[in-house]
Amino acid sequence: MRKLITLAILLALLVLPGMAQKRAITLDSMVTTKHDVTINGKRVPYTATAGTQPVWDEDGKPIAGLFYTYYERSDVKDRAARPLIISFNGGPGSASVWMHIAYTGPRLLNINDEGYPVQPYGIRENPYALLDMADIVFVNPVNTGYSRMAAGVDKDKMKAKFFGVNADITYLAEWINTFVTRKGRWASPKYLIGESYGTTRVSGLALELQESQWMYLNGVILVSPTELGIERSGPVDAALRLPYFAATAWYHKQLPPDLQQKDLTAMLPEVEEFTINELIPAISRGGFLDEAQRKAIAAKMARYSGLSEQAILQHNLVVPTNFFWKDLLRDQGFTVGRLDSRYKGIDREDAGERPDFNAELTAWLHAFTPAINLYLRDELKYKTDVKYNMFGSVHPWNNENNHAGENLRQAMAENPYLHVMIQSGYYDGACDYFNAKYSMWQLDPSGKLKDRLSWKGYRSGHMMYLRREDLKTGTDDIRDFIRASLPKKDQPAMY
Repeated sequence: MRKLITLAILLALLVLPGMAQKRAITLDSMVTTKHDVTINGKRVPYTATAGTQPVWDEDGKPIAGLFYTYYERSDVKDRAARPLIISFNGGPGSASVWMHIAYTGPRLLNINDEGYPVQPYGIRENPYALLDMADIVFVNPVNTGYSRMAAGVDKDKMKAKFFGVNADITYLAEWINTFVTRKGRWASPKYLIGESYGTTRVSGLALELQESQWMYLNGVILVSPTELGIERSGPVDAALRLPYFAATAWYHKQLPPDLQQKDLTAMLPEVEEFTINELIPAISRGGFLDEAQRKAIAAKMARYSGLSEQAILQHNLVVPTNFFWKDLLRDQGFTVGRLDSRYKGIDREDAGERPDFNAELTAWLHAFTPAINLYLRDELKYKTDVKYNMFGSVHPWNNENNHAGENLRQAMAENPYLHVMIQSGYYDGACDYFNAKYSMWQLDPSGKLKDRLSWKGYRSGHMMYLRREDLKTGTDDIRDFIRASLPKKDQPAMY
């Protein structure tokens, strides 16, 4: 009997601790470490803070904890004059990992110069990081990275507070206010940078921060922007993708010799002019377009896209992007990537209307996932058993009343200091470069703000910074943007 009791106690000691340790994130935590990095040949010391900060409801009850990583240069005396960059990725369920360890942060994941995965996985210094001229925080919305809802809340009810265009903007603005207050950064010039859906997020935040938090920005950087709620359905939507088709076809050497021998940026203006002046009007006429004109338009589209004239006519001049990714290199046995059409994929069969998988995303997850998990735990010393969500569940996402573009325009109109820069990769088929230009044109129908709007193009895809040459150029462009948007001493914000 005594042996049985002893055995039961032993089992309890072994089992109960495991039962008691529930896997959950601490809502308010902070681990700070010291580092340095060489940027453009100069050594920069900094502190890195990995932690969580709560989201509170209207009654002051914590309902979630957002994971963030904050980098602050440690040899700066005048923090008030030093810019602060607040960084978001997209999805909307994506962690703030991509720009963190591949673009603007002080550490860079191990990839080759074109952005493809290599082993061993790991992290090295980023010689082009922005920390030489600005501090930066990478924020993970609820269910991304290590960010989670609080234990005990009704998660189904809470979805409405977090998962939607406007809900997302509202709670993140409040969170940013608390972060800026805790870190003593109210006097600093402030910038938002967002990638992909993150551009919708930061465009909305620009106005929300002004009107609900009374926080005014100096700049917003849109990396591979979404449509920002700007209407472009029908013929406009169908036509605007052609310049992207042309860029991709040029990269894969599928254009006629006279176009192929031109440089990419020398060739594209011809396609852009055709798109605006001829293709949109032609598609607008639908089935009533004159047959001879239909064939002439299809012939030009074939010339610019690398697709066959027959395939274009079979699609009534409206070629889906899925078909383009499948068909461009069909005769070679390859598909091309959606987010970066430099990447090739192999399908089960060459027939069909769409690729089996996104070749580029598979490669990126291959490279990024080990790197971020190793980096946060081993170098930044943030240790938790909670899984790092590269992509977390944020469904159902409420897309109603998306006025992000108009909100950004309004924020610019209200704030004479506010500048906006767009960065696009020519080979991005999800948030293509010509749609980004179109968004910029439509952001300011009056033309009164265009001196504060700019666009930059790069010879890679959605995450254009994965290509080392574009990493350097892109970060230099951000530095130039920040310098240009910092007002001179005592310069008033006035028209």
